[in-house]
Amino acid sequence: MQSPLELRHLKTLLALREAGNLSRAAQLLNLTQSALSHQLKALEAHYGASLFERKSSPVVFGAAGQRLLRLAEQVLPQVEDAERDVGRLVAGSAGQLRIAVECHTCFDWLMPAMDAFRARWPEVELDIVSGFHADPVGLLHQDRAELAIVSEVDAEEREVAVHPLFAFEIVALLPKGHVLLGKPWLEAQDFADQTLITYPVPDEMLDLVRRVLQPAGVSPAARRSTELTVAMLQLVASGRGLAALPLWAVEHYLARGYVAQQRIGEAGLTGRLYAVSSQRLAGKPFLADFVRLMRETSLINLPGVSLL
Repeated sequence: MQSPLELRHLKTLLALREAGNLSRAAQLLNLTQSALSHQLKALEAHYGASLFERKSSPVVFGAAGQRLLRLAEQVLPQVEDAERDVGRLVAGSAGQLRIAVECHTCFDWLMPAMDAFRARWPEVELDIVSGFHADPVGLLHQDRAELAIVSEVDAEEREVAVHPLFAFEIVALLPKGHVLLGKPWLEAQDFADQTLITYPVPDEMLDLVRRVLQPAGVSPAARRSTELTVAMLQLVASGRGLAALPLWAVEHYLARGYVAQQRIGEAGLTGRLYAVSSQRLAGKPFLADFVRLMRETSLINLPGVSLL
């Protein structure tokens, strides 16, 4: 009987192991969860064996699944190497990738992606433009960067390419025992008599201010800023004010009970990140690979994110 095993099946099994569950694996593979389940069930039907335990978290693979995983570990790296080599031959391999960022928490997920990229594309000069920039896309036009990480994009911008990365929840951070923790969620007015602690960036770069407070005409009673996330959390813990940060960036502190969290708005406040590249990188295979690495490492390593 002819085997139905294809490269996509091996990629699926690796994605399932790395993501830990069907939902996140489907995002990694850009499939619906239903399509992914159907693919796996067809493979199991062919072999007459379960590949993994359905109710385990993270996924636990059976003997058949483990054997196919070993095959995937051998075959897929060779396929990826060959594809990169072909890309180098066709479009060239050398290049420069200077990255400008506007968010202080970007390094939590960007550095692992950069480390993985350097191992795959050692001939590409990879660097971060020093400092945080209110207009990182402007650096692309000034030939001071090739890639910008931003929280929103200009729909009228025609001279750059936009690469969606991921979405995440932004939560309010409060000291333990704060009276606002008794509410089901926070509204704009709840910040009116509070001190708001933020990074020292313009208000248009702060989702809470730009999307919640300003539309409601609310200004906090006082403002305080700090460059460091840990300093921000220390100020919150000591009762000096409230802050709003990505949930994935503060999960460790929340798990320790250092500070408390509260949802912003009934549906929550969702932040988004995009990579914007200059036209000089059009057609460069290393750019596509770096965007893929940023998306995959973020989904795997950051709790609660979803790919855009």
